[in-house]
Amino acid sequence: MRFGNVLWRVWVAWLIGLISHTAAYGESPQAQAARALWAGVEQQIAAGRDEFGIDSLSPAVRAALGAVPRDQFVPPDQRRFAYENRPLPIGYGQTISQPLIVALMTELLQVEDGDRVFELGTGSGYQAAVLDALGARVYSVEIVPELGKRARATLDQQGHSAVETRIGDGYFGWEEAAPFDAIIVTAASDHIPPPLIRQLKPGGRMLIPVGSRFATQKLVLVTRDSGGMVRTRELLPVVFVPLTGSH
Repeated sequence: MRFGNVLWRVWVAWLIGLISHTAAYGESPQAQAARALWAGVEQQIAAGRDEFGIDSLSPAVRAALGAVPRDQFVPPDQRRFAYENRPLPIGYGQTISQPLIVALMTELLQVEDGDRVFELGTGSGYQAAVLDALGARVYSVEIVPELGKRARATLDQQGHSAVETRIGDGYFGWEEAAPFDAIIVTAASDHIPPPLIRQLKPGGRMLIPVGSRFATQKLVLVTRDSGGMVRTRELLPVVFVPLTGSH
């Protein structure tokens, strides 16, 4: 996502100030950078409340983000950038999402402890780890075998072995584990996959970027009420890698 100059200056000023403040407390540079990142993200959310539809992160989401070290989910040559508020390449034409987007999507999904959550696009495993830290039962599918294997290893190493992963085409969901309280899609599609709508529990929420690589993408909230009625609402403009697969 792109931000104006004013919002960018707010972010930079906050980042510099917070790093200077926390240095006196003996934190590691990594811990300082992580604290500064998430504090800056909260500042951006507050400044963009009209666009984002929320004005702060819940304590649970804040704690989950703080508990998962982003630097452990990026390739070694990208670790020095792990606590910058931007997407990073993870190989095979894929990226780990911008921290602001991870925070917003996690908050907007309204996950509660014990919820069953399906993720289309494991990628680095980072978003799945954050959801696991929230207490969700996570089922994640990755279409790129090399990324899926790497994410599985990282999740296990970082204490998120409860996350269930599979290599395959996530467009079709994970029918055996359905229905899901929440579904999160981490790649842009030109439409909302019907299999995912069918696997969304009544009362559930789905977040999906809709659009193409060369056109405007919007983050869309999909809800299904107790009567089965499906509703969609466009939330904000985003930029995601395109969804791939046989569909």
